[in-house]
Amino acid sequence: MKDTRIAVIGAGMAGLTAALSLQKNGFKPIVYESAPELGEVGAGLTISPNSTHGLEYVGLADELAKKANVTQTQAIMHYKTGEILATSERGDIPRQKYGANYYQIHRADLHEMLCNAAEKNDPGCLVLGHAFESYTERDDETEITFANGDTVTCDVVIGADGVRSVVRGAMFGPEDPKFTGNVAYRGLIDKGNLPHDLFTPSSGVAIAPRKAFTRYLVRDGSVINFVAFVRRDGWNEEGWSIPVTQEELMEEFGDWHPRISNLIKAAPKDKVFKWALYDRDPLDQWTKGRVTLTGDAAHPMLPFMGMGAAMGIEDGAVLGRAFGASSDIDEALTRYEAARKERANYVLLMSRKARERLQSDNPEQYDDSKHKNEESLGLFDYNPGTIPV
Repeated sequence: MKDTRIAVIGAGMAGLTAALSLQKNGFKPIVYESAPELGEVGAGLTISPNSTHGLEYVGLADELAKKANVTQTQAIMHYKTGEILATSERGDIPRQKYGANYYQIHRADLHEMLCNAAEKNDPGCLVLGHAFESYTERDDETEITFANGDTVTCDVVIGADGVRSVVRGAMFGPEDPKFTGNVAYRGLIDKGNLPHDLFTPSSGVAIAPRKAFTRYLVRDGSVINFVAFVRRDGWNEEGWSIPVTQEELMEEFGDWHPRISNLIKAAPKDKVFKWALYDRDPLDQWTKGRVTLTGDAAHPMLPFMGMGAAMGIEDGAVLGRAFGASSDIDEALTRYEAARKERANYVLLMSRKARERLQSDNPEQYDDSKHKNEESLGLFDYNPGTIPV
């Protein structure tokens, strides 16, 4: 079983965590990434205790402690008055309560940790410039064809190629995702000499009718990450790095409390991006033959609970453990899907509902006790490194 040839398609959070977990369990997966080089892509990520457990399982505990931020307080704020409507205390509490910290980190920093750890375990395990195109299953192996014309044969394929997964399409056919009516914006701002009240508390969400604006600190508190959501019709391009003007942001948020509007004014004009949010329904199965899905390829979810990356990290940790616990590939894939599908699909559905919590029609009447967030739903109380497989 340890000599099983495993191809992981996609070097994102789920794919790399899966690779590290497989390596920890004695396997030598090869990760194929479409990008010709790995750069600093994306913005901030929330690493809740459940996903911290997963990253610690694959050996990143020390690096997380060094490079990730532990926020002390998270707050829900009124968009116009700046009034604090609800708070969640963090700091040491998640470690005491769930056995793992609640972190916030720049995506590029976490991605670099994962890449370096995988390459340290097995130099050459990451192959760039290989965009998945198709696969053909035979009796005892699978042949993968890449867009550059290369082909490889393997025993099992793990599709970790994200929300617009080509592997998923090859398995189950094309699908027609639904536009949610939401446009998202993101950016990074150098904290520099900005007034302290612009990032106090250190992590917060301002809520408004049909809009929300969240921001928190990354990179040892030197950078402010923000993500904002606007519910509107019209523009609906599903990208990730589509430039947006400061004028457009100010049109949406310029009359908000200075904690928000002054942050937007400080954002670099060439480093703010937008994308349209599309929704995809849960899959009844993730595995077909000896091909399976993980992360956003299996359960692409809306960002309103900040659990997308967390679910991919959980998947990856469990997948490696499932292979380590099994005597053959079919058993490993069955164990993996059985351990993960119900939870991940549940979080997908709850993320849809969470939109109403963050885009309240009456933000001044916000009552935290009446809303189900990721912690009150019990999602933090999960350890992918120890749950039964």
